[in-house]
Amino acid sequence: MESLNGFFSTRLGMWTAGQLLLALGFILGGIILRAILNSFIRARLQKLAQRTSSAADDLATDALVSPLGLLLPVIGLFLAVRTLLAVQPEWQAAGDQVFRIAVVLVVVWTAFRMVDALAVFLDEIAGRTDSRLDDQVVPLVRKALKTFLAILAFILVAQNLGYSVSGLLAGLGIGGLAVAMAAKDTLANLFGSMMILIDQPFHKGDWITFPGGDGVVEEIGLRSTRVRTFAKTVVSIPNQALANATVENHSLMPKRRIKFTLGVTYQSSRDQIRALVERIEAYLQGNPDIDQEFMLVKFTEFNASSLDLFIYCFTVTTDWTRHLSVKQDVNLAVMGMVEDLGMSIAFPTQTVHLVEETGARK
Repeated sequence: MESLNGFFSTRLGMWTAGQLLLALGFILGGIILRAILNSFIRARLQKLAQRTSSAADDLATDALVSPLGLLLPVIGLFLAVRTLLAVQPEWQAAGDQVFRIAVVLVVVWTAFRMVDALAVFLDEIAGRTDSRLDDQVVPLVRKALKTFLAILAFILVAQNLGYSVSGLLAGLGIGGLAVAMAAKDTLANLFGSMMILIDQPFHKGDWITFPGGDGVVEEIGLRSTRVRTFAKTVVSIPNQALANATVENHSLMPKRRIKFTLGVTYQSSRDQIRALVERIEAYLQGNPDIDQEFMLVKFTEFNASSLDLFIYCFTVTTDWTRHLSVKQDVNLAVMGMVEDLGMSIAFPTQTVHLVEETGARK
């Protein structure tokens, strides 16, 4: 026993053999605990998570186990360093400070990943409802929580580095007016995003027309809304401007309109005009792709070079490509009717009548 005590008391530089062995034991203990965590606890939690169809619990398991698996060796290393630095109190204080900062970062990292798991869980709940408002609120909640966690981590790290958090907050209070003036556009965009979510003039995936262009809404953010144009570019519109603008939402159309004027020549007789109107009406009424609630086919104008028929109806489909196909079929059918009746489609023409004067003729 005395020889064992003598071995532990043997000095190797600044430390005794007992201190070195204890430090090594702390490091090995952290590594062993991490292996146990990965082998048993992770497998157990993953097995429980596999019993559900939700992906949120799988993400939550990884969010808890992965940072904890990193934290255990860090704790072992901290205890080992603290044991070795016991001979230098000033170094020990610095080591404690580094450890506290590392713990803060690991905890915030865990919280970030848990927020992602929570967002997936809320997305799954939102997918079961008919409302589209919750689908847009979830990304905003995730961003807001992560922003809050980042600010909290900054404050805690600053406090551990020796900065006065109360003084920092007081300074922010004094400079709050200047910050508010500088960030007035940001705040206006934030309130604009809230108004968009409350009024719901459009949702993610809708085709909208806004001042300056049109496209499909990709994301409604805290500051701006991203719209993918049909040229495949992305336009970021400040929410303040979009909330105050006139926005046309094409995705809310129950049907799409066909509207055009057909001009035939003045050589057309009254009977031909009446027959053409009746044929077009009959074609539209028998077309299953045309909405039967409302349609118009009327002879409306004696134009400068044509007799004009006004044709107005709606397609059942709201899909743009399918709508164009139906419109093409209507145009070709109308052309065929005009030809069958021996009529001609008019184009701008002028007829000049030359009259000779009697004196000039003599």
